[in-house]
Amino acid sequence: MTAVTELKRRLGTGDAVVIGLGSMIGAGVFAVFAPAARAAGSGLLIGLALAAVVAYCNATSSARLAARHPASGGTYVYGRERLGEFWGYLAGWGFVTGKTASCAAMALTVATYTAPGAGRFGQSLIAAAAVLALTALNYRGVQRSVTVTKVIVTITLVVLAGSVLGIAVTGDPSPDRLVLGGDAGGILQSAGLLFFAFAGYARIATLGEEVRDPARTIPLAIPVALGITLIVYAVVAVFLLLQLGPDGLASTSDPVAAALSGTSWSALTPVVRTGAALAALGSLLALVLGVSRTTFAMARDRHLPAALAAVHPRFAVPHRAEVTVGIVVAALVLVTDLRGAIGFSSFAVLTYYAVANASAWTLRTRRVVPAVGLAGCVVLAFSLPLSSVISGVVVLAVGALAYLVLSRRDNVSS
Repeated sequence: MTAVTELKRRLGTGDAVVIGLGSMIGAGVFAVFAPAARAAGSGLLIGLALAAVVAYCNATSSARLAARHPASGGTYVYGRERLGEFWGYLAGWGFVTGKTASCAAMALTVATYTAPGAGRFGQSLIAAAAVLALTALNYRGVQRSVTVTKVIVTITLVVLAGSVLGIAVTGDPSPDRLVLGGDAGGILQSAGLLFFAFAGYARIATLGEEVRDPARTIPLAIPVALGITLIVYAVVAVFLLLQLGPDGLASTSDPVAAALSGTSWSALTPVVRTGAALAALGSLLALVLGVSRTTFAMARDRHLPAALAAVHPRFAVPHRAEVTVGIVVAALVLVTDLRGAIGFSSFAVLTYYAVANASAWTLRTRRVVPAVGLAGCVVLAFSLPLSSVISGVVVLAVGALAYLVLSRRDNVSS
C-alpha cells in the first residue's frame, strides 16, 4: 500500500482569509497592546503604523512567492527554492520555534482570561489542556478546524465592536489622551512587539497544498486578511487610548475590559473576557495548524525526523507533526510566561520574514517592497527587549549548527 504524502486542496479564499483573521485578531487586541504601550507610551499608534508597514511588505512578498511556489511550508519552501537549502532551513527553523512560542503565548492568554484566580500552576495546566484539545480537533481534519475558526472570529469581532460602541457612547473618551510622542527606541520596540499580532497571515501561506487554485487564492487572501485586521487594530487602539490614555493602557493586563469597565456598560465586562478567551483560542487553533504544516514540510525534506512527514490516510492531515507540536507546546506552557513567549516569538518570526523578503528580491521585479520589508524586519528584531534578542540569536544559532552537522554527516555517508 502506497503511503499518502500529499495533502488535499479543500480550502477556498474565504476559508484562507478566516484562518488569517483567526490567527491575528486574538493575539493583537487581547495580548499585545498593553506591553506595546509600556514600551512606546504615547507613541503606540506610531508603533502600530510601523508594524503595519513591515507586515504589508512581508505579506506582499509572501503572496508573490506563494503564487510561484504553492507548496506547504511557506518561507521554508521559498527560501530553499530562491536562496538555497540553508536559508530555507533557517526560515523553517525560525518559524517552527517562534510559532511554537506563539502557541504557548496564546494558550497562556486563554488560561489568564478563563481562570484569573487559578494561580500560575493552575493556569499552566489549563493552557496545556487547551493545546491538547485543539490538537485533537486539528487531527480530525483541517476543514473542521476552519469551521470552528469562523465561529470564533465572528464572536470576537462582535465583542470588539460592542466594546468600542460602549466606550464611544457611554464612556469618557477624551481627545486630550490621544497625543503622539515617545522616544524612537520605545516606538521601535513597540512595533516589534505589535508585529507579533500581524504575523497570522503566514498561516495562509503555509497551507499552500490545501487551498484550491493557490496561485490566485493565496495572493488574494493574504492582503484581505491583513487589511481587515489593521482596520480592527487601529479602531480599537484609538478608542483604548481615548478612554484610558497611554499610561492607563500600559498599566493594565486586560485593556479592552478595563476600558469598558469605566463606562455605563461595565456589566458586559465578563462578556469581553469570554470574547478574549475565544479569540486566543482562535489564534491557538490556527497557530498549531501552521506550525504543524511547516514541520511536515521540513520532515518531508529530511530536515526534521522523516516520521513526521506522514499524512493520515483517513483525515488527510499531517497527524504525527500535529501531535508532536501539540505535545511540545503543552510542555512549554508549564515552564514559560506570556511576555517572554511574545518577545522570543517576534524575534524568530521577524527572521523568518527577513528570509521571505530576501527571497522575493530574487524575483527581480518590484524590488522596493522586499527591500523595505527586509530592512524593517532586521530593525524591529534588534529593537526588541535584550532578553528576547539573546534567546532568539541562541536558538537560531543552535538550529544553524544542527543543519551544518547533519549536512556534513550526509556528505560523508554519500
